[in-house]
Amino acid sequence: MGYNSWVSRSIMNRRGSVAGKTGRTHTLTEEQQGEFHFTIGPYSKPVLTIAPGDRVVVDTRDAFSGRIKTEADKPSEKIRMPFANPQNGPIMIDGAEPGDALAVHIEDMAPRGEQPRGTCALIPEFGALTGTYYTATLNQPLPEIVRKILVDENTVHWSDKVKLPYKPHIGTLSCSPEIDSISTLTPDNHGGNMDLPDMGPGTVTYLPVRVPGARLFIGDAHACQGDGEVCGVAVEHASTTTLRVDLIKGWTIEWPRLEAEDFIMAIGSTRPLEDAARIAYRELIRWMAADYGFDQLDAYMMLSQCGKVRLGNFVDPKYTVGAAVLKKYLPDQP
Repeated sequence: MGYNSWVSRSIMNRRGSVAGKTGRTHTLTEEQQGEFHFTIGPYSKPVLTIAPGDRVVVDTRDAFSGRIKTEADKPSEKIRMPFANPQNGPIMIDGAEPGDALAVHIEDMAPRGEQPRGTCALIPEFGALTGTYYTATLNQPLPEIVRKILVDENTVHWSDKVKLPYKPHIGTLSCSPEIDSISTLTPDNHGGNMDLPDMGPGTVTYLPVRVPGARLFIGDAHACQGDGEVCGVAVEHASTTTLRVDLIKGWTIEWPRLEAEDFIMAIGSTRPLEDAARIAYRELIRWMAADYGFDQLDAYMMLSQCGKVRLGNFVDPKYTVGAAVLKKYLPDQP
């Protein structure tokens, strides 16, 4: 895990409750999980309680709960929307209180299950280039098409001619909102279904804690995905995902944040897409001012020159944008 060596210098390790120490290792298999969840909120029964610094090895299901097994299967017959993106959890974190931030270091992701493990599909009234419930048209839906894909720990075998790198990430990662129970298809300021390709091994995601124990949910692993997840479906696959979780006391953030070896990123989700970008850039500017000593308006002008945007999904009930700046343009980390 050489790509994780930078984490010793991360915000998670500098400000976290255990300062980079690793505690117990827990497992959360399908059998241990039992009931998977299709909403993220404060009302579901916890399946596991961990301490800051603990590691959790989680067996996630694919977005279709493993029900699409062949290319002859039709998604409309195998799943009923919005019952997609089954979530493991909630995982309770000792000592987490509203106003804190949860730090989730994704250490490793590996595909699991029988081949072909990967699934991509066209789903009626779902995707960026077809009429949907929110973008209503009189056109007939696109045809249902399923592609089953061989996935190993190096390659996504899209076709005989096209081999894509295995670049996994978690599509849905979240703490619980304070009062609402939100569909696992919807991203918002709690996290949720952000489908952000950077949220993979070797990164740390920071999530706002809004309820005691934080109530961490995880699911919807992708073997690879382009910006926007344009047809609405990545290469969905069941995974074994290893997380290390810490707690940053009193670090109150409004929206999720992400840290990688060479950049920091703030994440916004809403409609229309340009407002998601506005949220992300505003939160990045506020972060730079609060923790890195920038004048807010100077940061605003600087990001006009060197800011970077990452498109998560623009197919779900809300769209996701990440706004980033390279660490080389920042003072020493807080």
